[in-house]
Amino acid sequence: MKRNDFYFALFVLFLFLPFFLSSDLYAFYVKFNKEHGFIMSFIKFAVLATVGEVIGLRIKTGNYNAPGFGILPRAIIWGILGITIKLAFIIFTAGTIDFLSFMGMENVKETYTGEFTAGKLLIAFCISIFMNTIYAPVMMTTHKVTDTHILNTGGTIGGLFKPISVASILKNLNWDVQWNFVFKKTIPYFWYPAHTITFLLPAEYQVLFAAMLSIALGLILAIASLKSR
Repeated sequence: MKRNDFYFALFVLFLFLPFFLSSDLYAFYVKFNKEHGFIMSFIKFAVLATVGEVIGLRIKTGNYNAPGFGILPRAIIWGILGITIKLAFIIFTAGTIDFLSFMGMENVKETYTGEFTAGKLLIAFCISIFMNTIYAPVMMTTHKVTDTHILNTGGTIGGLFKPISVASILKNLNWDVQWNFVFKKTIPYFWYPAHTITFLLPAEYQVLFAAMLSIALGLILAIASLKSR
């Protein structure tokens, strides 16, 4: 283990340890999370998903940061994406429950909010399929566009707010990797089952678990980058 790895591990430890040691701090987190879900979604993804990208950079380059990488701009983008993910959770949960009820499944809402059963597992799986099939490709492509924009503008805060050349970035995107790896492999083989677990959790823990899964996304993006090379 390199010295930087040790320091990074300490940073992650001290980031989460206070919530386990202090019941008051944890109670504040639970209360604030319940009352300000979108703000907390921004914070969770800004921190955890960025940690995932930093780990991905470590895998690719051996370093946790690099000139032009833009840790802070990436955190801002991930925070914004976190808000849309929270919104997607709300929309696809309610929409899937209504759809399954429309298709003739009885007591869908009661089954989903009750104890674990095969029915609850089926509902969670359906929510995951619908969300990851409809929303995830758009979110992943949006992230790729903003990620490329950050790199193109030197990883600066000022560069982040410059106009994004969306058409140019999409034109030059490696669609072979984006389609054949990111969409065709990670969505059905990782995100479908991972988010099935997410939607089995109580609502107050779903976004946090999804944000922790975004660390895995950082690893996936690192692999995708190595494939594109």
